[in-house]
Amino acid sequence: MAKLVFITGASSGIGQAMAWRFYQAGYSLALVARRAPEIQAWAVQRGLAAERYQIYGADVAQTDSIVAAAQQCLQRQGVPDVVVANAGISIGVDTAERSDLEVMARTFATNNIGMAATFHAFIEPMVQRGAGALVGIGSVAGIRGLPGHGAYCASKAAVISYCESLRGELRSSGVQVVTICPGYIDTPLTQKNRYTMPFLMTAEDFADRAFAAIEGGASYRVIPWQMGWVGKVLRLLPNGLFDRVFAGRPRKHRSGEGG
Repeated sequence: MAKLVFITGASSGIGQAMAWRFYQAGYSLALVARRAPEIQAWAVQRGLAAERYQIYGADVAQTDSIVAAAQQCLQRQGVPDVVVANAGISIGVDTAERSDLEVMARTFATNNIGMAATFHAFIEPMVQRGAGALVGIGSVAGIRGLPGHGAYCASKAAVISYCESLRGELRSSGVQVVTICPGYIDTPLTQKNRYTMPFLMTAEDFADRAFAAIEGGASYRVIPWQMGWVGKVLRLLPNGLFDRVFAGRPRKHRSGEGG
């Protein structure tokens, strides 16, 4: 019987690339996104066998929505072998702007509460089985806070800490918790960035390396590895030097700003 992977944010970018990589490895797919018709169109275009995938329309920022999708997956396809909490948003914020407080709340609802809600329904059956992998997609941006990126950096730092906590909680259960931190990946999320993106890689290359890390039993992996060293260096910089290095760096687009 084929293994099963449950992936949120599967309608584009990293989520879609990871879905294809797992499919190529023989997995059946449980694909989740708000834009379910786009996943269906992609599945047809790729020629996915109908019996090897199911699509669940859900919004991870709405707890009841993603929990219901997970429960439907359990009923229709069984307990996944791998759950990838990939869905996320990245929007610039300016704390002096009242409207950006709502942007920050939406970012945390999607990137953090949405991740926990994605894992929620699967933890008990995975523990009962004594096997499984819960994969949280963090970011190198969670290692240090970048100007104009307060919501995204804070949310991804929380992803890293949350997954570390969950890993400790499930340590003796047989269930792995894997933290994957992408650097700059060429996706719709990054294509409008107005600053340089070192070591930019394709979503397909990222998916290959993430798949290898998950299958290899890694607990934490930065992809590409070069960005891991960049993150370590930035973490070690004294605050004064760090602030000077990033002074004047273009900020992430705020909600409503053009490209």
